[in-house]
Amino acid sequence: MGKYNFDEIVPREGTNCIKYDGRVRMFGDAGVLPLWVADMDFKTPPFIVDAVKRRAGHEIFGYTFRGESYFDAVIGWMKRRHNWEIQKEWISFSPGVVAGLTFAIEAFSKPGDEVVVQPPVYFPFFDCVKGTNRKMTENPLKIVNGRYTFDFDDLKSKITKNTKLLLLSNPQNPGGMVWTREELEELAAICLENKIMIISDEIHSDLIFKGNKHIPLATLSPEIARNCMISMAPSKTFNVAGLSSSLVIIPDKVKMARFERAIGVGHLEMGNIFGTVALETAYTHGDEWLDELLDYLWENYLLLESYFATHLPMVKVMRPEATYLIWLDFSAYGMKDAELMKFAVEKAGVGLNNGGKFGSGGDGWQRLNIGCPRSTLEEALKRLGSAFGVGGF
Repeated sequence: MGKYNFDEIVPREGTNCIKYDGRVRMFGDAGVLPLWVADMDFKTPPFIVDAVKRRAGHEIFGYTFRGESYFDAVIGWMKRRHNWEIQKEWISFSPGVVAGLTFAIEAFSKPGDEVVVQPPVYFPFFDCVKGTNRKMTENPLKIVNGRYTFDFDDLKSKITKNTKLLLLSNPQNPGGMVWTREELEELAAICLENKIMIISDEIHSDLIFKGNKHIPLATLSPEIARNCMISMAPSKTFNVAGLSSSLVIIPDKVKMARFERAIGVGHLEMGNIFGTVALETAYTHGDEWLDELLDYLWENYLLLESYFATHLPMVKVMRPEATYLIWLDFSAYGMKDAELMKFAVEKAGVGLNNGGKFGSGGDGWQRLNIGCPRSTLEEALKRLGSAFGVGGF
Protein backbone atom coordinates (compact mmCIF):
# COMPACT_ATOMS: atom_id res chain seq x y z
CA MET A 1 0.00 0.00 0.00
CA GLY A 2 1.47 3.30 -1.09
CA LYS A 3 1.51 6.64 0.63
CA TYR A 4 -1.12 8.15 -1.68
CA ASN A 5 -4.71 7.06 -2.25
CA PHE A 6 -5.60 6.91 -5.94
CA ASP A 7 -8.77 4.90 -5.28
CA GLU A 8 -10.57 7.88 -3.74
CA ILE A 9 -13.60 9.13 -5.68
CA VAL A 10 -13.48 12.92 -5.82
CA PRO A 11 -16.72 14.49 -7.12
CA ARG A 12 -15.86 17.08 -9.76
CA GLU A 13 -19.34 18.26 -10.68
CA GLY A 14 -20.12 21.87 -9.92
CA THR A 15 -16.57 23.12 -10.45
CA ASN A 16 -17.06 24.14 -14.11
CA CYS A 17 -15.02 21.05 -14.92
CA ILE A 18 -14.87 20.44 -18.67
CA LYS A 19 -14.69 16.68 -18.22
CA TYR A 20 -17.83 16.41 -16.07
CA ASP A 21 -19.75 19.68 -16.24
CA GLY A 22 -19.18 19.78 -20.00
CA ARG A 23 -20.79 16.42 -20.70
CA VAL A 24 -24.05 17.79 -22.04
CA ARG A 25 -22.27 20.10 -24.44
CA MET A 26 -19.92 17.35 -25.60
CA PHE A 27 -22.13 14.27 -25.58
CA GLY A 28 -25.67 15.57 -25.14
CA ASP A 29 -26.02 13.52 -21.96
CA ALA A 30 -25.06 14.45 -18.41
CA GLY A 31 -25.12 10.79 -17.37
CA VAL A 32 -22.24 9.48 -19.44
CA LEU A 33 -19.14 8.30 -17.61
CA PRO A 34 -16.45 10.64 -18.98
CA LEU A 35 -13.08 9.18 -19.89
CA TRP A 36 -12.12 11.71 -22.52
CA VAL A 37 -10.42 14.99 -21.51
CA ALA A 38 -6.73 14.44 -20.74
CA ASP A 39 -6.77 15.32 -17.08
CA MET A 40 -7.01 12.87 -14.20
CA ASP A 41 -9.67 12.30 -11.57
CA PHE A 42 -7.06 12.07 -8.80
CA LYS A 43 -6.50 14.89 -6.35
CA THR A 44 -3.64 17.21 -7.18
CA PRO A 45 -0.74 16.10 -4.91
CA PRO A 46 -1.10 17.50 -1.38
CA PHE A 47 2.34 19.12 -1.37
CA ILE A 48 1.28 21.22 -4.39
CA VAL A 49 -2.07 22.12 -2.84
CA ASP A 50 -0.34 23.14 0.39
CA ALA A 51 2.20 25.29 -1.45
CA VAL A 52 -0.55 27.10 -3.37
CA LYS A 53 -2.47 27.67 -0.14
CA ARG A 54 0.62 29.10 1.55
CA ARG A 55 1.12 31.54 -1.28
CA ALA A 56 -2.57 32.46 -1.29
CA GLY A 57 -2.22 33.26 2.40
CA HIS A 58 -0.04 36.24 1.56
CA GLU A 59 -3.15 37.95 0.16
CA ILE A 60 -1.38 40.12 -2.41
CA PHE A 61 -1.34 38.74 -5.93
CA GLY A 62 0.59 41.41 -7.80
CA TYR A 63 3.12 41.15 -10.60
CA THR A 64 5.76 38.49 -9.98
CA PHE A 65 8.69 36.87 -11.73
CA ARG A 66 10.14 33.37 -11.69
CA GLY A 67 12.98 33.29 -9.17
CA GLU A 68 16.12 31.20 -8.93
CA SER A 69 14.35 28.41 -7.04
CA TYR A 70 11.99 27.98 -10.00
CA PHE A 71 14.85 27.45 -12.45
CA ASP A 72 16.66 25.20 -9.99
CA ALA A 73 13.53 23.03 -9.76
CA VAL A 74 13.25 22.66 -13.53
CA ILE A 75 16.97 21.94 -13.95
CA GLY A 76 16.89 19.39 -11.12
CA TRP A 77 13.83 17.60 -12.49
CA MET A 78 15.32 17.27 -15.97
CA LYS A 79 18.51 15.84 -14.50
CA ARG A 80 16.78 13.38 -12.16
CA ARG A 81 13.99 12.17 -14.43
CA HIS A 82 15.61 12.42 -17.87
CA ASN A 83 19.37 12.59 -17.24
CA TRP A 84 19.33 15.86 -19.15
CA GLU A 85 21.55 18.70 -18.03
CA ILE A 86 20.02 21.99 -19.11
CA GLN A 87 20.96 25.61 -18.49
CA LYS A 88 18.84 28.37 -17.04
CA GLU A 89 19.21 30.39 -20.24
CA TRP A 90 17.46 27.63 -22.20
CA ILE A 91 14.24 27.89 -20.18
CA SER A 92 11.28 30.04 -21.17
CA PHE A 93 7.56 30.11 -20.42
CA SER A 94 4.27 29.49 -22.17
CA PRO A 95 0.75 29.51 -20.72
CA GLY A 96 0.30 26.04 -22.21
CA VAL A 97 1.98 23.60 -24.54
CA VAL A 98 -0.45 24.30 -27.39
CA ALA A 99 0.08 28.03 -26.93
CA GLY A 100 3.81 27.40 -27.06
CA LEU A 101 3.48 25.47 -30.30
CA THR A 102 1.46 28.28 -31.82
CA PHE A 103 3.99 30.92 -30.76
CA ALA A 104 6.76 28.72 -32.17
CA ILE A 105 5.04 28.47 -35.54
CA GLU A 106 4.70 32.25 -35.56
CA ALA A 107 8.34 32.70 -34.55
CA PHE A 108 10.01 30.20 -36.84
CA SER A 109 7.97 30.31 -40.05
CA LYS A 110 5.86 32.67 -42.09
CA PRO A 111 2.30 32.44 -43.54
CA GLY A 112 2.18 29.97 -46.40
CA ASP A 113 5.11 27.88 -45.16
CA GLU A 114 4.60 24.15 -44.81
CA VAL A 115 4.44 22.48 -41.40
CA VAL A 116 4.63 18.69 -41.09
CA VAL A 117 2.25 16.84 -38.76
CA GLN A 118 2.18 13.08 -38.22
CA PRO A 119 -1.37 11.77 -37.73
CA PRO A 120 -3.08 10.26 -35.95
CA VAL A 121 -1.91 12.86 -33.48
CA TYR A 122 -3.11 15.25 -30.78
CA PHE A 123 -5.69 17.22 -32.74
CA PRO A 124 -4.78 20.78 -31.59
CA PHE A 125 -1.70 20.37 -33.80
CA PHE A 126 -4.02 20.87 -36.77
CA ASP A 127 -5.49 24.05 -35.29
CA CYS A 128 -2.01 25.47 -34.59
CA VAL A 129 -1.03 25.07 -38.23
CA LYS A 130 -4.26 26.17 -39.88
CA GLY A 131 -4.91 28.98 -37.42
CA THR A 132 -1.55 30.59 -38.20
CA ASN A 133 -2.19 30.45 -41.95
CA ARG A 134 0.45 27.81 -42.60
CA LYS A 135 0.07 24.87 -44.96
CA MET A 136 -0.24 21.48 -43.29
CA THR A 137 1.73 18.56 -44.73
CA GLU A 138 0.60 15.18 -43.42
CA ASN A 139 3.16 12.44 -42.84
CA PRO A 140 0.94 9.66 -41.41
CA LEU A 141 2.40 7.20 -38.96
CA LYS A 142 2.33 3.51 -39.79
CA ILE A 143 1.66 0.54 -37.51
CA VAL A 144 4.46 -2.02 -37.33
CA ASN A 145 4.25 -4.90 -34.85
CA GLY A 146 1.35 -3.28 -33.02
CA ARG A 147 2.93 0.12 -32.45
CA TYR A 148 3.24 3.32 -34.43
CA THR A 149 6.47 4.26 -36.12
CA PHE A 150 7.51 6.97 -38.56
CA ASP A 151 7.12 6.60 -42.31
CA PHE A 152 10.41 8.12 -43.41
CA ASP A 153 9.97 7.39 -47.11
CA ASP A 154 6.65 9.22 -47.10
CA LEU A 155 8.20 12.14 -45.25
CA LYS A 156 11.06 12.48 -47.72
CA SER A 157 8.65 12.40 -50.64
CA LYS A 158 6.62 15.32 -49.25
CA ILE A 159 9.37 17.73 -48.24
CA THR A 160 9.66 20.83 -50.40
CA LYS A 161 11.72 24.02 -50.21
CA ASN A 162 8.80 25.55 -48.30
CA THR A 163 8.78 22.90 -45.56
CA LYS A 164 10.04 24.76 -42.49
CA LEU A 165 8.76 22.99 -39.36
CA LEU A 166 7.77 19.56 -38.06
CA LEU A 167 5.51 19.14 -35.02
CA LEU A 168 6.51 16.05 -33.06
CA SER A 169 4.42 14.35 -30.39
CA ASN A 170 7.05 12.79 -28.09
CA PRO A 171 5.81 10.59 -26.39
CA GLN A 172 3.10 10.07 -28.94
CA ASN A 173 -0.52 10.97 -28.27
CA PRO A 174 -2.84 9.07 -28.82
CA GLY A 175 -0.81 5.89 -29.40
CA GLY A 176 1.39 6.13 -26.30
CA MET A 177 4.67 5.43 -28.12
CA VAL A 178 7.98 6.30 -26.48
CA TRP A 179 10.09 6.93 -29.56
CA THR A 180 13.36 5.03 -29.64
CA ARG A 181 16.71 6.70 -30.06
CA GLU A 182 17.00 5.20 -33.54
CA GLU A 183 13.60 6.54 -34.59
CA LEU A 184 14.35 10.01 -33.29
CA GLU A 185 17.84 10.12 -34.80
CA GLU A 186 16.60 9.25 -38.26
CA LEU A 187 13.77 11.76 -38.06
CA ALA A 188 16.14 14.46 -36.82
CA ALA A 189 18.69 13.69 -39.54
CA ILE A 190 16.09 14.15 -42.26
CA CYS A 191 15.04 17.46 -40.74
CA LEU A 192 18.62 18.69 -40.38
CA GLU A 193 19.41 17.81 -43.96
CA ASN A 194 16.37 19.75 -45.17
CA LYS A 195 16.66 22.68 -42.73
CA ILE A 196 13.39 21.79 -41.01
CA MET A 197 13.13 22.81 -37.35
CA ILE A 198 11.43 20.33 -34.99
CA ILE A 199 8.95 21.56 -32.40
CA SER A 200 8.71 18.69 -29.91
CA ASP A 201 5.66 18.40 -27.64
CA GLU A 202 6.98 16.42 -24.68
CA ILE A 203 4.13 17.07 -22.24
CA HIS A 204 3.74 13.33 -21.52
CA SER A 205 7.46 12.78 -20.98
CA ASP A 206 7.12 12.11 -17.24
CA LEU A 207 4.39 9.50 -17.70
CA ILE A 208 6.68 6.70 -18.85
CA PHE A 209 5.96 3.09 -17.96
CA LYS A 210 8.68 0.73 -16.74
CA GLY A 211 10.87 -0.74 -19.44
CA ASN A 212 10.77 2.45 -21.51
CA LYS A 213 12.95 5.55 -21.47
CA HIS A 214 11.94 8.97 -22.70
CA ILE A 215 14.61 10.65 -24.79
CA PRO A 216 14.32 14.46 -24.92
CA LEU A 217 14.94 15.34 -28.55
CA ALA A 218 17.58 17.92 -27.69
CA THR A 219 19.78 15.28 -26.00
CA LEU A 220 20.57 13.49 -29.27
CA SER A 221 23.38 15.84 -30.29
CA PRO A 222 24.39 19.51 -30.00
CA GLU A 223 23.45 19.99 -33.65
CA ILE A 224 19.96 18.61 -33.10
CA ALA A 225 19.59 20.65 -29.93
CA ARG A 226 20.20 23.82 -31.95
CA ASN A 227 17.48 22.75 -34.40
CA CYS A 228 14.61 22.13 -31.98
CA MET A 229 12.32 23.51 -29.33
CA ILE A 230 11.02 21.35 -26.47
CA SER A 231 7.66 21.98 -24.77
CA MET A 232 6.97 20.38 -21.38
CA ALA A 233 4.64 20.96 -18.44
CA PRO A 234 3.60 19.48 -15.09
CA SER A 235 -0.06 19.75 -16.12
CA LYS A 236 -0.67 16.14 -17.21
CA THR A 237 1.77 14.63 -14.73
CA PHE A 238 0.49 16.34 -11.58
CA ASN A 239 -3.07 17.24 -12.63
CA VAL A 240 -2.60 21.01 -12.62
CA ALA A 241 -3.76 21.81 -16.17
CA GLY A 242 -6.08 24.55 -14.92
CA LEU A 243 -3.10 26.58 -13.67
CA SER A 244 -1.94 27.22 -17.25
CA SER A 245 1.82 27.00 -16.81
CA SER A 246 4.22 25.19 -19.10
CA LEU A 247 7.86 25.56 -19.98
CA VAL A 248 9.78 25.83 -23.21
CA ILE A 249 13.39 24.72 -23.60
CA ILE A 250 15.39 26.19 -26.48
CA PRO A 251 19.17 25.64 -26.40
CA ASP A 252 19.85 27.98 -29.34
CA LYS A 253 20.18 31.66 -28.30
CA VAL A 254 18.91 33.11 -31.57
CA LYS A 255 15.86 30.85 -31.61
CA MET A 256 15.18 31.66 -27.97
CA ALA A 257 15.16 35.37 -28.74
CA ARG A 258 12.74 34.85 -31.63
CA PHE A 259 10.40 32.77 -29.48
CA GLU A 260 10.40 35.27 -26.62
CA ARG A 261 9.62 38.11 -29.04
CA ALA A 262 6.62 36.13 -30.29
CA ILE A 263 5.21 35.44 -26.83
CA GLY A 264 6.09 38.91 -25.59
CA VAL A 265 3.89 40.62 -28.17
CA GLY A 266 0.84 39.48 -26.23
CA HIS A 267 2.47 40.14 -22.83
CA LEU A 268 1.96 36.48 -21.98
CA GLU A 269 5.48 35.76 -20.78
CA MET A 270 4.78 36.50 -17.12
CA GLY A 271 2.43 33.64 -16.31
CA ASN A 272 0.42 33.46 -13.10
CA ILE A 273 1.49 33.21 -9.48
CA PHE A 274 -0.15 29.92 -8.62
CA GLY A 275 0.95 28.16 -11.79
CA THR A 276 4.52 29.12 -11.04
CA VAL A 277 4.25 27.87 -7.45
CA ALA A 278 2.68 24.59 -8.62
CA LEU A 279 5.33 23.95 -11.26
CA GLU A 280 8.23 24.68 -8.92
CA THR A 281 6.74 22.52 -6.17
CA ALA A 282 5.94 19.62 -8.49
CA TYR A 283 9.45 19.51 -9.89
CA THR A 284 10.99 19.83 -6.43
CA HIS A 285 8.92 17.34 -4.44
CA GLY A 286 7.06 15.22 -6.99
CA ASP A 287 9.22 12.12 -7.49
CA GLU A 288 7.63 9.79 -4.95
CA TRP A 289 4.07 10.76 -5.87
CA LEU A 290 4.78 10.26 -9.58
CA ASP A 291 6.35 6.85 -9.04
CA GLU A 292 3.24 5.70 -7.16
CA LEU A 293 0.98 7.20 -9.81
CA LEU A 294 2.76 5.32 -12.59
CA ASP A 295 2.38 2.02 -10.75
CA TYR A 296 -1.34 2.68 -10.28
CA LEU A 297 -1.86 3.68 -13.90
CA TRP A 298 -0.09 0.56 -15.13
CA GLU A 299 -2.36 -1.63 -13.00
CA ASN A 300 -5.32 0.22 -14.52
CA TYR A 301 -3.96 -0.51 -17.97
CA LEU A 302 -3.48 -4.21 -17.23
CA LEU A 303 -7.09 -4.37 -16.01
CA LEU A 304 -8.28 -2.81 -19.27
CA GLU A 305 -6.07 -5.03 -21.41
CA SER A 306 -7.31 -8.15 -19.67
CA TYR A 307 -10.94 -7.10 -19.96
CA PHE A 308 -10.79 -6.52 -23.70
CA ALA A 309 -8.79 -9.70 -24.32
CA THR A 310 -11.33 -11.75 -22.38
CA HIS A 311 -14.64 -10.10 -23.21
CA LEU A 312 -14.18 -7.94 -26.31
CA PRO A 313 -11.29 -9.44 -28.29
CA MET A 314 -12.45 -7.72 -31.48
CA VAL A 315 -11.32 -4.44 -29.92
CA LYS A 316 -7.60 -4.11 -30.51
CA VAL A 317 -5.71 -2.30 -27.75
CA MET A 318 -2.50 -0.46 -28.61
CA ARG A 319 -0.24 -1.23 -25.66
CA PRO A 320 1.04 2.08 -24.26
CA GLU A 321 4.65 2.79 -23.46
CA ALA A 322 3.65 6.12 -21.90
CA THR A 323 0.64 8.31 -21.01
CA TYR A 324 -2.69 7.46 -19.37
CA LEU A 325 -4.47 7.67 -22.73
CA ILE A 326 -5.30 4.34 -24.33
CA TRP A 327 -5.89 3.97 -28.09
CA LEU A 328 -8.57 1.43 -28.94
CA ASP A 329 -9.33 0.05 -32.40
CA PHE A 330 -13.05 -0.72 -32.80
CA SER A 331 -12.86 -0.96 -36.60
CA ALA A 332 -13.66 -4.70 -36.63
CA TYR A 333 -17.24 -3.75 -35.72
CA GLY A 334 -17.59 -1.80 -38.96
CA MET A 335 -18.71 1.46 -37.36
CA LYS A 336 -17.42 4.79 -38.61
CA ASP A 337 -16.64 7.70 -36.32
CA ALA A 338 -20.06 9.27 -35.85
CA GLU A 339 -21.77 5.91 -35.47
CA LEU A 340 -19.14 4.64 -33.04
CA MET A 341 -19.37 7.72 -30.84
CA LYS A 342 -23.18 7.52 -30.86
CA PHE A 343 -22.95 3.87 -29.84
CA ALA A 344 -20.53 4.56 -26.99
CA VAL A 345 -22.68 7.39 -25.63
CA GLU A 346 -26.18 6.02 -26.17
CA LYS A 347 -25.65 2.29 -25.71
CA ALA A 348 -22.74 2.19 -23.26
CA GLY A 349 -23.13 5.52 -21.49
CA VAL A 350 -19.40 6.18 -21.83
CA GLY A 351 -17.78 9.34 -23.19
CA LEU A 352 -14.53 8.76 -25.07
CA ASN A 353 -12.49 10.77 -27.56
CA ASN A 354 -13.53 10.18 -31.15
CA GLY A 355 -10.63 8.79 -33.20
CA GLY A 356 -11.38 10.75 -36.34
CA LYS A 357 -10.44 14.01 -34.60
CA PHE A 358 -6.84 12.80 -34.49
CA GLY A 359 -6.62 12.82 -38.28
CA SER A 360 -5.66 10.21 -40.85
CA GLY A 361 -5.75 6.70 -39.46
CA GLY A 362 -8.04 7.58 -36.57
CA ASP A 363 -11.35 6.50 -38.06
CA GLY A 364 -12.77 3.55 -36.12
CA TRP A 365 -10.63 4.25 -33.06
CA GLN A 366 -11.47 5.76 -29.67
CA ARG A 367 -9.18 7.21 -26.99
CA LEU A 368 -9.89 6.23 -23.38
CA ASN A 369 -8.43 7.94 -20.30
CA ILE A 370 -7.39 5.55 -17.51
CA GLY A 371 -6.34 8.39 -15.18
CA CYS A 372 -9.15 7.61 -12.76
CA PRO A 373 -9.90 5.46 -9.70
CA ARG A 374 -10.01 1.76 -10.57
CA SER A 375 -13.68 1.53 -9.68
CA THR A 376 -14.46 4.18 -12.29
CA LEU A 377 -12.53 2.27 -14.93
CA GLU A 378 -14.24 -0.98 -13.97
CA GLU A 379 -17.65 0.65 -14.35
CA ALA A 380 -16.71 2.03 -17.77
CA LEU A 381 -15.53 -1.37 -18.97
CA LYS A 382 -18.69 -3.05 -17.68
CA ARG A 383 -20.80 -0.50 -19.55
CA LEU A 384 -18.92 -1.10 -22.77
CA GLY A 385 -19.19 -4.83 -22.37
CA SER A 386 -22.90 -4.65 -21.69
CA ALA A 387 -23.43 -2.52 -24.81
CA PHE A 388 -21.77 -5.22 -26.88
CA GLY A 389 -23.76 -7.94 -25.14
CA VAL A 390 -21.06 -9.43 -22.91
CA GLY A 391 -20.70 -9.69 -19.17
CA GLY A 392 -18.59 -8.01 -16.55
CA PHE A 393 -15.45 -9.18 -14.85
